[in-house]
Amino acid sequence: MTEISFNKYQGAGNDFIIIDNRNSVFNPDDHALISRMCDRRFGIGADGLILVNKFEGLDFEMIYFNSDGYVGSMCGNGGRCTADFALRHGIAGSHMRFKAYDGIHEAFSENGLISLQMSDINDFRLVRDNYFINTGSPHYVLFKTGVNSLDVYNEGKKIRQSDDFKPGGTNVNFVETEDNGIYVRTFERGVEDETLSCGTGVTASAIASVLSGHFGSSPVNVRTRGGNLRVEFDVKGNQITNVWLTGPATFVFEGTYKI
Repeated sequence: MTEISFNKYQGAGNDFIIIDNRNSVFNPDDHALISRMCDRRFGIGADGLILVNKFEGLDFEMIYFNSDGYVGSMCGNGGRCTADFALRHGIAGSHMRFKAYDGIHEAFSENGLISLQMSDINDFRLVRDNYFINTGSPHYVLFKTGVNSLDVYNEGKKIRQSDDFKPGGTNVNFVETEDNGIYVRTFERGVEDETLSCGTGVTASAIASVLSGHFGSSPVNVRTRGGNLRVEFDVKGNQITNVWLTGPATFVFEGTYKI
């Protein structure tokens, strides 16, 4: 029987199992194991699992798996939690560079918060009068009132696999403007449910709030069911640059999992 050491992290309620895999102790092709570890009744419980691998010329590589056991696209809150994990375990310093699904990212720790530079964005367009924005993961953003009482699971599920977003589907964000920012609830593909927060979704929602004229410019404060985040960016014609996602990344506990 093999024991795998792990850390449990959460970033604004978005939770992850993080494993130091620099010595290749974990089989990334065991999708059933990853799904079982993420299961909230029969496993550790998490929205996703993250492997920290070696990567030449950078501090590390982050491989993110959705709770269905398969590799996912970029995860913003996962990236911020992985940055704190790397700092806590001496894998990187307070300012780091690492590879993820959508390329190379920078992150730094300051005043108890983790800031993550997201990729520049040039894939955004209107779909049925709402913005579709790829922030490393595809997101559809709908502005509504009464978001707190919305049936996010059923409404998000219908849109997630609609014809507009085939074949890969999309994540779906329901957004309500507030005096000092926006309130966001997200249905995540791969998790196939609402998560308490989604970093790439929060980023897409903040950008959409400026592109649609709800706010004049960044930074945009974002409230989610799991906590508060901030998104900063520059709009330069058909490109969104200098995108930073900032918020808490919290170590929860550590343990070993027997396989």
